Amino acid sequence: MLVQTQKSEIHQTLGCCSSAEESNTWKRILSAAMAAAVIASSSGLPAMAELNKFEADTRGEFGIGSAAQYGSADLSKTVHSNENFRRANFTSADMRESDFSGSTFNGAYLEKAVAYKANFSGADLSDTLMDRMVLNEANLTNAVLVRSVLTRSDLGGAKIEGADFSDAVIDLLQKQALCKYANGTNPLTGVDTRKSLGCGNSRRNAYGSPSSPLLSAPPQRLLGRDGFCDEKTGLCDAK
Repeated sequence: MLVQTQKSEIHQTLGCCSSAEESNTWKRILSAAMAAAVIASSSGLPAMAELNKFEADTRGEFGIGSAAQYGSADLSKTVHSNENFRRANFTSADMRESDFSGSTFNGAYLEKAVAYKANFSGADLSDTLMDRMVLNEANLTNAVLVRSVLTRSDLGGAKIEGADFSDAVIDLLQKQALCKYANGTNPLTGVDTRKSLGCGNSRRNAYGSPSSPLLSAPPQRLLGRDGFCDEKTGLCDAK
């Protein structure tokens, strides 16, 4: 009995000491971990800067273009043909008389950009946000603008031969003006430009979907082959 009692007292004493030592050990571990974290965060800044530069050079993580930033940039009269601008940001950029022929823009942001007389021939502008963009006399020959948003944008005098506007969102007045001279077939998609704009009597694309609620309803008469219906009879070309 005496031996067992002594063993029990020894175990209790050791348990007490081991608990105190274990607590001290955890405190030392936590202190070391926090110090290591501070050192790692400070020493990792150059590596992070190098990574950001690499992502920018490769047009973003995984090469999807999310790091290319040209917001409010002066790109006038510059040449950027056959480049990758996927998901890039060109908000309010000055792109006047620049050459972007053959470049890829799909998923990019170009709202409020000024692209007067800019060359987008053969460019991929699908799924782009081009709201309130200035495209006066811009060259959109054979460009792909599928599902692009062109609400309140100005396309006056733009060259659109062979351009594909399938499912693009364009204000009605702009669409009517483009239908007056639209022609050609896109060499990449094989889609007729007039058909993609909904010229003629296509009920599916007969009117635009502008951002203005006053213009969001269908017109009283569908578009004719020249962009307008017969004023006297109100009938449209059914072809």
